[in-house]
Amino acid sequence: MIRRLLSDPRFLPFADAASVDLPLGRLLRLALFQVSVGLALALLNGTLNRIMIVELNVPAWLVATMIALPLLFAPFRALLGYKSDHYRSILGWRRVPYIWLGTMLQFGGLAIMPFALLVLSGTGRGSIVYGQIGAALAFLMVGAGLHTTQTAGLALATDIAPEKSRPRVVALMYVMLLIGMVGASLAFGWLLSGRYTHMLLIQIIQGAAFVTFVLNVIALWRQEKRDPARGRDTSPIPAFGKAWREFTAPAHTRRLLVAVGLGTAAFSMQDVLLEPYGGQILNMPIGATSLLTALSASGALLAFAIAARQLQRGADPMRVAAMGALVGVLAFVAVVFAEPIGSPWLFRLGAVLIGFRGGLFSVGGLLAAMALQRSDHGLALGAWGAVQATAAGLAIAGGGAAANVIGALATSGALGPALVSPATGYLFVYHIEIALLFAALIAIGPLVRTSQFRSAPTTQGLGLAELPS
Repeated sequence: MIRRLLSDPRFLPFADAASVDLPLGRLLRLALFQVSVGLALALLNGTLNRIMIVELNVPAWLVATMIALPLLFAPFRALLGYKSDHYRSILGWRRVPYIWLGTMLQFGGLAIMPFALLVLSGTGRGSIVYGQIGAALAFLMVGAGLHTTQTAGLALATDIAPEKSRPRVVALMYVMLLIGMVGASLAFGWLLSGRYTHMLLIQIIQGAAFVTFVLNVIALWRQEKRDPARGRDTSPIPAFGKAWREFTAPAHTRRLLVAVGLGTAAFSMQDVLLEPYGGQILNMPIGATSLLTALSASGALLAFAIAARQLQRGADPMRVAAMGALVGVLAFVAVVFAEPIGSPWLFRLGAVLIGFRGGLFSVGGLLAAMALQRSDHGLALGAWGAVQATAAGLAIAGGGAAANVIGALATSGALGPALVSPATGYLFVYHIEIALLFAALIAIGPLVRTSQFRSAPTTQGLGLAELPS
């Protein structure tokens, strides 16, 4: 009875992604690398920024810069995916060496991170400069690790999945990422629901490092087949530059990447500010603000299901992305109005809508990107991930700096008596994000009229291609 339920798509939507060559157990085990990436994202973009700003009294601009550092590696995702396609290992692997390297970088960065943060805040031993260097190194290692692991891991999932079920396999990987974020944020919220201590910070971050290592080892075990002949291949490897120039030559490709960048930046400026805003302005406890990541991820899962239904009926992916941008405007309006009326529940609703818009915008934009190049999805995957992550990194750093500068000017009275409030810096950033969303809608407009992005209705499951993040 249980086995029949687990194999019925009505009760497990991705059961049809499994096959004889890739049974469901192996598929779910492989998806654990996405859970580890979701754990790292929930820690960096959710729990840590609140602790660093509120409990450790680190300036918001410095916190934003540190959290944006992992995304410095993002522009190399396209190159990384392309290199893993053509990697020639003596052992006959292409993806495993990259996933293992990413795992080690994640583990090492998380292992040294709590001690560097304590020195950075002035509560540890040693000069603050050493803390800044150590924290920057830790965040860079984690960023390089999760980008490497995710890019090579999704490529491995695409390699071993049969062509017919490949879209649903990689869609499952995306859902597992969100599940990892929700589960990790719930766990962090529960662990931090009591009194905060520096020892607790060390235990949580190093525990995350251990869990990351274990999950990725389990995910990798006996997944990729060895091909020793690959290591003996001496034929020339195609040049990445030429492939990239051909991919970005059409004008609609560049417009789509611009739309992706604008939309991602619009939704990312608040990543480092959402939890501190709840703590400083709405006086929410640390456990409650840690749950905001779970609320956002839950909204994304709901949007994913709605987008699946609409795209299955032949909806235009760019219209779905545009709908996500419009929902984002409503989300930031809710966050902005939560401060004057003092409503944590309106703020939580805004967090859910922020996640909901992300599901619509990401899925719609990604499907349009995958339609650009039918023969080499790996390059499109890397291009999407590179633009998305780079825009997010710049937006996070810029958002933190803007909130810090405008907030200091407002509280000093330089902006007038009406704006003398600690919330002014945060609200300034949220209004910038609304403006960026309208800019993204302007970029999307001509793409909606491009028949190339339209999809025909289908009676099968969601045909999502490689979802990078």
